[in-house]
Amino acid sequence: MTITDRFARPRVAVLGATGCVGRQVCAAFADADYEVIAVARRFAPQIAGYRYRSLDVGGADVPRLAHMLTAERVRVVVNATGGWGSTEQEMTYSHVGLVKRLVEAVAEVPQRPRLVHVGTIHEYGPAAPGTVIDEDVVPAPTTMYARTKLAGSEEVLRATAAGDVDGVVLRVVNVFGPHPSPASFLGALSAKLRTVSPGQPLELSIAEARRDYVDARDAAEAVLRAAHAGVTGEVINIGRGSAIDLRDLVYGLVEAAGLDAGAVRELGAQVTSKGGDWTLSSTDKARELLGWRAAVPVAESVRAMLGALPVSA
Repeated sequence: MTITDRFARPRVAVLGATGCVGRQVCAAFADADYEVIAVARRFAPQIAGYRYRSLDVGGADVPRLAHMLTAERVRVVVNATGGWGSTEQEMTYSHVGLVKRLVEAVAEVPQRPRLVHVGTIHEYGPAAPGTVIDEDVVPAPTTMYARTKLAGSEEVLRATAAGDVDGVVLRVVNVFGPHPSPASFLGALSAKLRTVSPGQPLELSIAEARRDYVDARDAAEAVLRAAHAGVTGEVINIGRGSAIDLRDLVYGLVEAAGLDAGAVRELGAQVTSKGGDWTLSSTDKARELLGWRAAVPVAESVRAMLGALPVSA
């Protein structure tokens, strides 16, 4: 194989490739005929089909990261990393320090790659019920998670405004669908339901909340489109555009697991959240700039959380 053959296909480096969104981003780019370079601290079976580079981006020095991106001739870099740490130090490491190193490294690559940074809708802070959150909302996050995620997104936007990187920020709503994060409420619930036998009493704490959810596969499609879009320095919200009652999702999961919803006893304790009890994203900018909208039906996303085979739309 010649050097020309080796680099015939465009290459994307996906940071956080083993996560809920990252693994779907890898699949979306592979389907688009990219050669995927899966970057993660540890190898996992779900990235076995891709080129794997072991790297803790948060702890890597900038020259090493820049050298890796340059040597691999990466055209697109996707930052799908994230953490659910419990301390300010952990959150800052995952969401701020890592992004600073990444931005500096991308700026050093001679043939500058496109940078797509996956942020969160929670960067805007709490929203009053009924509010549609568009990109003109001034961010005012109150939780540690949201504050540090915002700081990371702002690093990308500052570097882009300075002309150092060609970047775009996607603020993604709550994610569900296949392989949910075990640290999320729905992910933990899905795991719990797999251990429950039919007819067994089930006690659940369900928050009074309505949230916008997007399937991880839809989010990955938005990332792919953002990689090719002729826009830079933009913040684009990625959401379904509907606020789903959390209780409906919970009971949908119970029924999809083959369990009796009548056996559920709701507890009074509130469910803590890294975000808010109301999220509803505007979808206008995503449609206008990316030609994107959510396509996976909610019922299919619910089934996929339990490992059921998805039903084609």
